[in-house]
Amino acid sequence: MTIAHDPDQHGDAAGDPVSRPRRALVVRGGWDGHVPVEATDSFLPFLREHGFTIQVEDSPAAYADEAVMADVDLVVQSVTMSTATDAEVSGLRAAVARGAGLVGWHGGIADSYRASAEYLQLIGGQFVAHPGGAVEHTIAFTDLGRAHPVTAGLADFTLVTEQYWVLSDDLDDVLATTTHAARDQWARAVTVPAVWTRAWGDGRVVVVSPGHDLAVLDHPSVRTMIERGVLWAAAEHAESGR
Repeated sequence: MTIAHDPDQHGDAAGDPVSRPRRALVVRGGWDGHVPVEATDSFLPFLREHGFTIQVEDSPAAYADEAVMADVDLVVQSVTMSTATDAEVSGLRAAVARGAGLVGWHGGIADSYRASAEYLQLIGGQFVAHPGGAVEHTIAFTDLGRAHPVTAGLADFTLVTEQYWVLSDDLDDVLATTTHAARDQWARAVTVPAVWTRAWGDGRVVVVSPGHDLAVLDHPSVRTMIERGVLWAAAEHAESGR
Protein backbone atom coordinates (compact mmCIF):
# COMPACT_ATOMS: atom_id res chain seq x y z
CA MET A 1 0.00 0.00 0.00
CA THR A 2 1.21 3.47 -0.87
CA ILE A 3 -0.12 6.55 0.89
CA ALA A 4 1.02 9.89 -0.48
CA HIS A 5 0.69 13.09 1.50
CA ASP A 6 1.02 16.70 0.36
CA PRO A 7 1.67 17.67 -3.27
CA ASP A 8 5.06 18.96 -4.38
CA GLN A 9 5.48 22.70 -4.75
CA HIS A 10 6.84 24.05 -8.05
CA GLY A 11 6.62 27.82 -7.68
CA ASP A 12 4.91 30.70 -5.92
CA ALA A 13 2.08 32.90 -7.14
CA ALA A 14 4.51 35.27 -8.88
CA GLY A 15 6.12 32.45 -10.79
CA ASP A 16 9.34 32.40 -8.80
CA PRO A 17 10.72 28.91 -8.27
CA VAL A 18 10.35 27.40 -4.83
CA SER A 19 12.64 24.63 -3.69
CA ARG A 20 10.80 21.35 -3.51
CA PRO A 21 9.74 20.06 -0.08
CA ARG A 22 11.92 17.40 1.43
CA ARG A 23 10.60 13.89 0.78
CA ALA A 24 10.17 11.35 3.56
CA LEU A 25 9.60 7.67 2.85
CA VAL A 26 8.03 5.84 5.82
CA VAL A 27 8.41 2.06 5.61
CA ARG A 28 6.61 -0.07 8.19
CA GLY A 29 5.56 -3.65 8.78
CA GLY A 30 6.93 -6.87 10.21
CA TRP A 31 5.97 -8.06 13.68
CA ASP A 32 2.72 -6.46 14.87
CA GLY A 33 3.85 -6.47 18.51
CA HIS A 34 5.84 -3.30 17.84
CA VAL A 35 2.70 -1.56 16.48
CA PRO A 36 4.46 -0.32 13.34
CA VAL A 37 1.40 1.45 11.91
CA GLU A 38 0.43 3.29 15.08
CA ALA A 39 4.07 4.06 15.92
CA THR A 40 4.91 5.58 12.55
CA ASP A 41 1.56 7.39 12.38
CA SER A 42 2.49 9.17 15.59
CA PHE A 43 5.42 10.86 13.84
CA LEU A 44 3.62 11.91 10.65
CA PRO A 45 2.37 15.24 12.06
CA PHE A 46 5.93 16.14 13.08
CA LEU A 47 7.19 15.38 9.58
CA ARG A 48 4.49 17.53 8.00
CA GLU A 49 5.14 20.38 10.41
CA HIS A 50 8.77 20.39 9.29
CA GLY A 51 8.03 20.57 5.60
CA PHE A 52 8.25 16.95 4.50
CA THR A 53 6.02 15.39 1.91
CA ILE A 54 5.37 11.82 3.00
CA GLN A 55 5.05 8.49 1.21
CA VAL A 56 4.05 5.54 3.40
CA GLU A 57 4.76 1.95 2.38
CA ASP A 58 3.77 -1.25 4.14
CA SER A 59 6.79 -3.24 2.93
CA PRO A 60 10.40 -2.60 1.91
CA ALA A 61 9.52 -3.17 -1.76
CA ALA A 62 9.84 0.57 -2.44
CA TYR A 63 13.56 0.38 -1.68
CA ALA A 64 14.07 -1.47 -4.96
CA ASP A 65 12.18 1.17 -6.97
CA GLU A 66 14.78 3.55 -8.40
CA ALA A 67 12.13 6.14 -9.25
CA VAL A 68 10.96 6.24 -5.63
CA MET A 69 14.42 6.29 -4.10
CA ALA A 70 16.00 8.78 -6.49
CA ASP A 71 14.90 11.88 -4.60
CA VAL A 72 14.16 10.61 -1.09
CA ASP A 73 15.66 12.83 1.61
CA LEU A 74 14.69 10.73 4.61
CA VAL A 75 13.69 7.14 5.33
CA VAL A 76 11.86 6.37 8.57
CA GLN A 77 11.67 2.61 9.06
CA SER A 78 9.72 0.45 11.49
CA VAL A 79 9.95 -3.13 10.23
CA THR A 80 10.74 -5.78 12.84
CA MET A 81 12.19 -9.08 11.61
CA SER A 82 10.59 -9.78 8.21
CA THR A 83 12.77 -10.10 5.11
CA ALA A 84 14.12 -7.88 2.36
CA THR A 85 15.46 -8.90 -1.04
CA ASP A 86 18.99 -8.12 -2.14
CA ALA A 87 17.60 -5.49 -4.51
CA GLU A 88 15.63 -3.82 -1.72
CA VAL A 89 18.62 -3.65 0.61
CA SER A 90 20.85 -2.40 -2.21
CA GLY A 91 18.37 0.33 -3.01
CA LEU A 92 18.25 1.48 0.60
CA ARG A 93 22.03 1.42 0.94
CA ALA A 94 22.45 3.40 -2.26
CA ALA A 95 19.93 6.05 -1.21
CA VAL A 96 21.67 6.58 2.12
CA ALA A 97 25.08 6.65 0.44
CA ARG A 98 23.79 9.43 -1.85
CA GLY A 99 22.79 11.46 1.20
CA ALA A 100 19.35 10.34 2.40
CA GLY A 101 18.90 10.07 6.16
CA LEU A 102 17.75 6.82 7.75
CA VAL A 103 16.07 6.85 11.16
CA GLY A 104 14.38 4.16 13.23
CA TRP A 105 13.82 2.81 16.70
CA HIS A 106 13.86 -0.48 18.56
CA GLY A 107 13.31 -3.66 16.53
CA GLY A 108 11.98 -1.63 13.62
CA ILE A 109 15.54 -0.80 12.64
CA ALA A 110 17.86 -2.86 14.88
CA ASP A 111 16.09 -6.18 14.25
CA SER A 112 15.07 -5.92 10.61
CA TYR A 113 16.05 -8.32 7.83
CA ARG A 114 18.23 -10.53 10.04
CA ALA A 115 19.46 -12.59 7.09
CA SER A 116 21.00 -9.62 5.27
CA ALA A 117 24.63 -8.92 6.15
CA GLU A 118 24.51 -5.85 3.88
CA TYR A 119 21.64 -4.38 5.91
CA LEU A 120 23.43 -5.07 9.20
CA GLN A 121 26.53 -3.33 7.87
CA LEU A 122 24.45 -0.29 6.96
CA ILE A 123 22.80 -0.09 10.40
CA GLY A 124 25.87 -0.90 12.47
CA GLY A 125 24.10 -2.81 15.22
CA GLN A 126 21.93 -5.88 15.66
CA PHE A 127 19.52 -6.75 18.47
CA VAL A 128 20.34 -10.13 19.99
CA ALA A 129 18.29 -10.28 23.24
CA HIS A 130 16.32 -8.39 25.89
CA PRO A 131 17.14 -10.44 29.01
CA GLY A 132 14.37 -10.45 31.57
CA GLY A 133 11.77 -8.88 29.28
CA ALA A 134 10.53 -5.54 30.59
CA VAL A 135 13.07 -4.43 33.18
CA GLU A 136 14.05 -1.16 34.78
CA HIS A 137 17.20 0.21 33.18
CA THR A 138 18.98 3.47 32.53
CA ILE A 139 19.81 5.17 29.24
CA ALA A 140 23.09 6.97 29.98
CA PHE A 141 24.49 9.57 27.62
CA THR A 142 28.12 9.50 26.55
CA ASP A 143 30.36 12.57 26.38
CA LEU A 144 29.68 12.65 22.64
CA GLY A 145 25.96 12.36 23.27
CA ARG A 146 25.95 15.31 25.65
CA ALA A 147 27.23 17.51 22.81
CA HIS A 148 25.51 15.93 19.78
CA PRO A 149 22.52 17.71 18.18
CA VAL A 150 20.34 14.60 18.57
CA THR A 151 20.85 14.27 22.32
CA ALA A 152 22.41 17.50 23.68
CA GLY A 153 20.79 18.77 26.88
CA LEU A 154 19.05 15.49 27.72
CA ALA A 155 19.66 13.92 31.12
CA ASP A 156 20.15 10.22 31.76
CA PHE A 157 16.76 8.60 32.25
CA THR A 158 15.22 5.33 33.39
CA LEU A 159 12.70 3.16 31.58
CA VAL A 160 10.79 0.01 32.44
CA THR A 161 10.63 -1.78 29.11
CA GLU A 162 12.75 -4.12 26.98
CA GLN A 163 16.44 -3.41 27.45
CA TYR A 164 18.13 -4.18 24.16
CA TRP A 165 21.40 -6.09 24.08
CA VAL A 166 22.98 -5.24 20.73
CA LEU A 167 26.13 -6.19 18.88
CA SER A 168 27.82 -3.27 17.14
CA ASP A 169 31.04 -2.04 15.52
CA ASP A 170 33.42 0.89 15.80
CA LEU A 171 31.94 2.88 12.91
CA ASP A 172 29.08 3.86 15.20
CA ASP A 173 29.14 7.16 17.04
CA VAL A 174 27.55 6.10 20.32
CA LEU A 175 25.41 8.81 21.93
CA ALA A 176 24.00 6.73 24.80
CA THR A 177 24.56 3.34 26.37
CA THR A 178 22.71 0.97 28.67
CA THR A 179 24.26 -1.52 31.09
CA HIS A 180 22.92 -5.03 31.62
CA ALA A 181 23.55 -6.23 35.16
CA ALA A 182 25.41 -9.51 35.66
CA ARG A 183 22.94 -12.38 35.75
CA ASP A 184 22.35 -15.90 34.53
CA GLN A 185 25.36 -17.09 32.53
CA TRP A 186 27.43 -13.88 32.37
CA ALA A 187 29.77 -12.97 35.18
CA ARG A 188 29.90 -9.18 34.95
CA ALA A 189 27.82 -6.26 33.75
CA VAL A 190 27.71 -5.60 30.01
CA THR A 191 27.39 -2.12 28.54
CA VAL A 192 26.05 -1.79 24.99
CA PRO A 193 25.02 1.09 22.72
CA ALA A 194 21.46 2.33 23.20
CA VAL A 195 21.49 5.30 20.79
CA TRP A 196 23.94 5.78 17.95
CA THR A 197 24.54 7.51 14.66
CA ARG A 198 26.49 6.23 11.70
CA ALA A 199 27.89 7.83 8.56
CA TRP A 200 27.21 5.89 5.36
CA GLY A 201 28.64 7.63 2.32
CA ASP A 202 27.01 11.05 2.28
CA GLY A 203 24.11 9.89 4.45
CA ARG A 204 23.36 9.75 8.15
CA VAL A 205 21.84 6.85 10.09
CA VAL A 206 20.19 7.30 13.51
CA VAL A 207 19.22 4.32 15.70
CA VAL A 208 17.31 4.70 19.00
CA SER A 209 16.94 1.36 20.75
CA PRO A 210 14.02 2.20 23.11
CA GLY A 211 10.62 2.18 21.41
CA HIS A 212 8.83 -1.09 22.11
CA ASP A 213 5.36 0.46 22.18
CA LEU A 214 3.54 3.79 22.09
CA ALA A 215 4.06 4.37 25.82
CA VAL A 216 7.85 4.23 25.39
CA LEU A 217 7.71 6.35 22.25
CA ASP A 218 5.75 8.95 24.20
CA HIS A 219 8.49 9.27 26.81
CA PRO A 220 9.72 12.85 26.33
CA SER A 221 13.38 11.93 25.92
CA VAL A 222 12.70 9.06 23.52
CA ARG A 223 10.44 11.16 21.32
CA THR A 224 12.89 14.06 21.42
CA MET A 225 15.76 11.85 20.25
CA ILE A 226 13.74 10.44 17.36
CA GLU A 227 12.40 13.82 16.27
CA ARG A 228 15.81 15.47 16.49
CA GLY A 229 17.27 12.46 14.70
CA VAL A 230 14.86 12.97 11.82
CA LEU A 231 15.89 16.61 11.38
CA TRP A 232 19.60 15.91 11.80
CA ALA A 233 19.63 12.92 9.44
CA ALA A 234 17.78 14.81 6.71
CA ALA A 235 19.78 18.02 7.07
CA GLU A 236 22.84 16.83 5.17
CA HIS A 237 20.70 15.92 2.17
CA ALA A 238 18.83 19.23 2.24
CA GLU A 239 22.02 21.27 2.56
CA SER A 240 23.64 19.48 -0.36
CA GLY A 241 21.14 21.13 -2.72
CA ARG A 242 18.75 18.21 -3.09
